[in-house]
Amino acid sequence: MRLVLQRVLHAKVEVEGKNVGQIGPGLLVLVGFTGTDTADLIPTAISKLTQLRIFADEAGKLNLSLLDTGGSLLVISQFTLYANCSRGRRPDFTHAAEPGKALELYNEFVRQCRLTGLPVETGIFAADMQVSLLNDGPITINLEY
Repeated sequence: MRLVLQRVLHAKVEVEGKNVGQIGPGLLVLVGFTGTDTADLIPTAISKLTQLRIFADEAGKLNLSLLDTGGSLLVISQFTLYANCSRGRRPDFTHAAEPGKALELYNEFVRQCRLTGLPVETGIFAADMQVSLLNDGPITINLEY
């Protein structure tokens, strides 16, 4: 499982011109799964992303987590996180999980994110999505499990 976390002041996702998910301050989470991933990885990933101290405290130090700030999550499925560009000019996505398995893992990931009590918005799995955000910092963190 690969995650790209972007600290945002706000973010939204549209499908066919309709807003399907929107958050204020928090994290935009792009998540991709590989064929060998299992749901057992999800609790560790969610614990890390919600507890990373990447938000400023009153002194301006990165000392607070998403849980501390009560921020929101916008979770977007993105199989292209497993693009292999080592050969040729066309990315190879053979390491990405097949769609059925990826959907199952994505749904479980979102379900467990909601168990944190934080506000959680999502895109639409396998849709052509337009994601817009105002990156805060900018702070972008890659996690792999």
